[in-house]
Amino acid sequence: MDGIVLQGVNVDLGGKRVLSDLSLHLTEARIGLLGRNGSGKSTLLRLMAGLIAPSSGTVRVAGLDPARERKAMLGKIGILFQNPDHQILFPTVIEELSFGLQQMGQSRADAEAQVRAALLAEGRAHWESAPTHRLSQGQRQFLCLLAVLLMAPATLLLDEPFAGLDLPTQARLSRRLNAVPQRVVTISHDPAAVAGCQRVIWLEAGQIRADGPAGSVIAEFTAEMARLGAADADTDLLG
Repeated sequence: MDGIVLQGVNVDLGGKRVLSDLSLHLTEARIGLLGRNGSGKSTLLRLMAGLIAPSSGTVRVAGLDPARERKAMLGKIGILFQNPDHQILFPTVIEELSFGLQQMGQSRADAEAQVRAALLAEGRAHWESAPTHRLSQGQRQFLCLLAVLLMAPATLLLDEPFAGLDLPTQARLSRRLNAVPQRVVTISHDPAAVAGCQRVIWLEAGQIRADGPAGSVIAEFTAEMARLGAADADTDLLG
């Protein structure tokens, strides 16, 4: 089956149920996953990427089990984490960008040639030998995106992709993401980050609260967040 399919998925972490009875079929080109901090959004992203397995239920990406078929997932799913420092592994740009291609079976020489061509096309040929730690936050986030795009996955999973970026950098990254041909699933607590999506899913306490067109779901979410804010909703201690 095309797309990402979850059927009756539960996820338990540390003795706590984080996702409860989720069933979704994601096929749209631009999908938003919206929810407050702690709603289970990042866990859902990790589940779809195959970084964790469900406690029960099934997850399939293009018919494959992402947690069991990790090698095959390299061409199916690419993930961009909120913090690029959690993703960057190598000391120079060319090493970082060529790593994924080598994991997919390319020789080092072929991978580096493809990286140089990509950097040139992006107007960043001078980045080739740059130390990754010398790049700015926005540049490191772009580096991680480019590393993912070089592997040409069918779907991109973005975890709060604009967090910590200034407005011009957000605009540049948003423009680049809008141009990619892949399916893009954007996970955020910020309604503005998913406003351009065809479909938005509101996740609350590990369950689907709403699922539909961006306008209606965002309006419902925003109204509820305003209600909670007016009610001092953070006064209760966690159990």
